[in-house]
This record gives sequence, C-alpha cells and structure tokens, in this order.
Amino acid sequence: MRGKKALAMALVLGLATACGGGGGEVTPKKTEAAQPEVTIAPANGSARARPDQGVVVKASGGTLGAVAVTLKGEPVPGSLSADKTAWRSSWTLQPGGAYQVQATATSPEGKTTTATSAFRTTTAVAATRINNVVPSAGETVGTGMPIFIQFNKDVPEQARPLIEKSVELSSTKPTTGSWRWLDKGHSFNGLPSLVFRPKKPWAPHQEVSVTVHYAGLKIGDDVFGAKDVTRRFKIGDSHVVNIDAKTHRLVVKKNGKTVRSWGVSLGSGGDVWADGVDHLLTTSGVHLTMDRSRMERMRPPGKKPGDPGWYDEQVPWATRISNSGEYIHQNMDDPSCLGNRNCSHGCVRSPAADARWFYDWSYRGDIVNITGTARKLDWWNGWGYWEVPFEKWSNTTDREPVTTTPLKS
Repeated sequence: MRGKKALAMALVLGLATACGGGGGEVTPKKTEAAQPEVTIAPANGSARARPDQGVVVKASGGTLGAVAVTLKGEPVPGSLSADKTAWRSSWTLQPGGAYQVQATATSPEGKTTTATSAFRTTTAVAATRINNVVPSAGETVGTGMPIFIQFNKDVPEQARPLIEKSVELSSTKPTTGSWRWLDKGHSFNGLPSLVFRPKKPWAPHQEVSVTVHYAGLKIGDDVFGAKDVTRRFKIGDSHVVNIDAKTHRLVVKKNGKTVRSWGVSLGSGGDVWADGVDHLLTTSGVHLTMDRSRMERMRPPGKKPGDPGWYDEQVPWATRISNSGEYIHQNMDDPSCLGNRNCSHGCVRSPAADARWFYDWSYRGDIVNITGTARKLDWWNGWGYWEVPFEKWSNTTDREPVTTTPLKS
C-alpha cells in the first residue's frame, strides 16, 4: 500500500510540472485593448443649450481625428488642442440653432470610437442687436474710412470686451488699428457704436472684410446676441484734399499726384456763442468726407426765422465733412469771394463745376485737411477721429492694437 501511495504522489507532481511549463511560471492571459471614450457637450437631446458655451468635444484613452459640427448643413469652425484630446468651436452658437456633431477618437492600439450629438440652443431674445455695419456691402471707400459696428441699444460694459474679441477683421494688405466705443453723444448718427480706426490710412486698392460673430455672445443674464453680421468692402484710390483758409485754395491729390485745384471761400466768422466758439468759422483739422446730397437744405444751427444771421437755402452738390454743418458745395453767393476771401457760413464754397466734379469723384472716407482757421475740429465732430493720436485712440492700457488677418478669397 505504501508503494502505491508513493507512485500516485509522483504522478501528481509530474502532472503539475508539465502544466506549469519550464521553471514553474504561469503565462498571463492577454487582455483586450480598451476602446477610447468620446464626450460631447452639449449632450445629445439638449433643447436649451447655452449659446455662449459653444461646442466642446473631448477624448480619453486616445486622440481625436475627424470632428464635424454643422448648422443647417454648414460647417461650424473649431480647433483641436495641441495634444489632440479636445476640440472647441471657434465662436459662440446661434440662439435657437439645431446642431449636429460627429466625432471619432482612436486609441494607441488602433481602436476607434465614434460619438454623435444633436442638440438645440436656447431661444432667449437678445437685449441688443447689431443695427448696421458701415461701410456698406460692396462699397468703395477712401483710405481714411473708419469701420462702424452700430447697436440699437446701449451695450453693457461687461459685454464690450467679448464683442471686440468676436470681430474677425481681414484685409488684402495687413493693417494695424484699434477699436473704440462711442456713446450716443459722440456717435455720428446717435447710435452706440464700436469704431475701428487704422493707425495709418488704409493702403489703397484692397479689399476688407469684417465679421461680427455676435450670435450667442452673452450680453446679459440669460440674454445672447441674435446673429452674426458680415460686411465686405473695397479701399479705392488714395484721395487727399488740402484746403488752406489763408490762400483760399483747394488742392486735390489722387495717389499722391495733384489732379485738380480751385479757389474756395471758407467761413467768415463773427458769430461767437456762449460756449466761446465762433460758429461761422470753418474747423481746421483732419476731416473725412461723409455723406453727400444732390441738393441740401441748409439753415444755421441754433437759430430760428427772424434771428440775425438766419438763412434757409437749397444748395447743390454738397459733400459733408463734419456734423457741424460743414460741406464742400457749390457757391451760391458772391463769386468774387472764391479764391480771394472767406465769405461763407463755415462751409467750403466752390465753383459749380468743381463742386459737382468733387461730388461725383470722391468716396466716403476721403481725407480732407483744412488749415488756417482759429477753430479746431473736435474729434467727435463727424468723423474727426484722425485728430486723436493713435495711442490715445487705442487706449493701449486696456487693449492691444489689432492687425488684420489675410483676407480669404
């Protein structure tokens, strides 16, 4: 019996050695590589997603490859992080928009995961909207032209930096400038505005595009911008007009060369108001051409019929250069004043043929330099923004100057 037990024990030990392999070590079973995970915010099925949060896609256990976000079939721009584990939309989202998202991630072992999301953003009504952008679409303007983004209501202080960052400004030739907010009192048409002024005049013969990614910007509590606005316009030839009140001469230059010159008559002076300003003097400074009128009705500001100095005239070929009633227009009075002495109420009186030529030839935003008078142009009078040194205009303690990005065709 003892012999049989010993034999059985030996067989058991032999079997154990054979199953364990050499050295008695056990080989672990291979585990299957894990799938990467993809998360999308807003989540699938969301009906009141916040537009200001944008779209965020993240991957764990792998890196993101294709990320497609669309609104009404159009792609929504965004960018990947440096490590390719996160994607974020470039701009905020349109309120009430229905978005679709599809994203794929790949693990180091080659495993892939695809995730999708369909959601809708909230339809909260914006407290402000963009009322207009100037210049007009397709317009050709002068080298001094500002860009105006106009709002129908005051814009809260906390929303202003967000709006500035939402503006995508591109041009054919790189241009550096800066934004400045104008309240209703300093805005040329009474609307609160965000205004861009170049550091130097625009280079001529180029295109400019401005897009305000306003949709979804947080304007107030649970209130967002309504929609984006885009304008594309052209910078034409360089037009510079020099007017000297002492020589009574106007000289027009196109791309640096004199193309026309004529005798003029500027403001005679002699009407000093309580503010100490002689309102019959033409203002000296860097003006810009603004709007124009084939026939402009002109009356003296601050006066009524019967007051000394009252007049009511229809004046042809009038090109506005300020908000204080200054125009380059056809002379309607004593022609002997032209080129000899200042007889006007503050405008730049010109011979009929020259006034009409300038009316047809000029762009909005042409530079008009007036010298030789005792009244200075205020920077907020019309588009007198070039009267402000750029460092003060840009207020660089609060914001950095902006350089336009290359314009895409």
